[in-house]
Amino acid sequence: MPKANSRRIVFTAYDRISLLDLAGPLEAFRIASTFGGSSPSGRLGTYECSVVSVRGGPVKTADGVALVTDSVRTLHRTQIDTLIVPGAFLVDDVTRDRDLVQWVRKKAPTCRRVCSVCIGSFLLAAAGVLDGRRAATHWMHAPLLAARHPQVAVEPDAIFVHDGKVWSSAGVTTGIDLALALIEEDAGRQVAMNVARMLVVYLKRAGGQSQYSALLAAQAQSESETFDPLDRWIAEHLKEDLRVDALAERVHMSPRNFARAYAKRRGRTPAKAVEAIRVEAARRRLEETGDRIESVAEDSGFNNEEQMRCSFIRILGIPPREYRKRFAATV
Repeated sequence: MPKANSRRIVFTAYDRISLLDLAGPLEAFRIASTFGGSSPSGRLGTYECSVVSVRGGPVKTADGVALVTDSVRTLHRTQIDTLIVPGAFLVDDVTRDRDLVQWVRKKAPTCRRVCSVCIGSFLLAAAGVLDGRRAATHWMHAPLLAARHPQVAVEPDAIFVHDGKVWSSAGVTTGIDLALALIEEDAGRQVAMNVARMLVVYLKRAGGQSQYSALLAAQAQSESETFDPLDRWIAEHLKEDLRVDALAERVHMSPRNFARAYAKRRGRTPAKAVEAIRVEAARRRLEETGDRIESVAEDSGFNNEEQMRCSFIRILGIPPREYRKRFAATV
């Protein structure tokens, strides 16, 4: 039986589940319970966590580690506060257990919150939980989720998305970000900060932040490391002349040769890369500081606020001031 003043957190498990998708949030809730009594609001108490599968018993993870699970039947008379569906390495592994999909479909309406980690979103979508809602998933699988479930508004660049009672996070370790956000909602910022310190992670990574940086995205698309040092130099010298001629001179190439080679290896022109790196630097300043918009634009290498505004709309689909309102960390 759950203890008094506790919240029941239930994780669903299935064959070939990703261990980290499950273990990261589970550990965050366990640590949070040790700080519940020190919550200024006294709202938390403790978390009672369960890992369940349709039939119960051992479930083998994709990592080769077997989990001992309870059967979903043991929750027949239990009020679930938060239901969390972890992901896997393969989308088909997530939705293969149709009995689990049906159980989630039936149980979700009775829970205060329903969540997914990584591609666990595919199970929530298959169960109809994400219909008409915004959702996050691993950036690599976002196009597939949108194609399979057009009734879901997929946000491919979000760390996590909160839409009503449904929360969804991006890839793998973002399950910890999601858990910290849920803990902060339950018990306040101080408890969430304590948990973040214990886990040695940042609390400040707010929902809506990019899943990957402009530099990492560029490098991931290229098999060559030729321009990695140049990209890092650009990120550290945003206020300098970053036009093609200047960059070409830095790597000892002719402007025409450089522009052609960079676009071939990076999948975008040098100008587009510079713009993306400047926007990334600017959005981080907007998230983490209260600096004036004009100062952020200047320090990020934009000629003025209007130029930064146009770049934000082109790349992020939102102007800088609105971005700050949505995603600035609460202090």
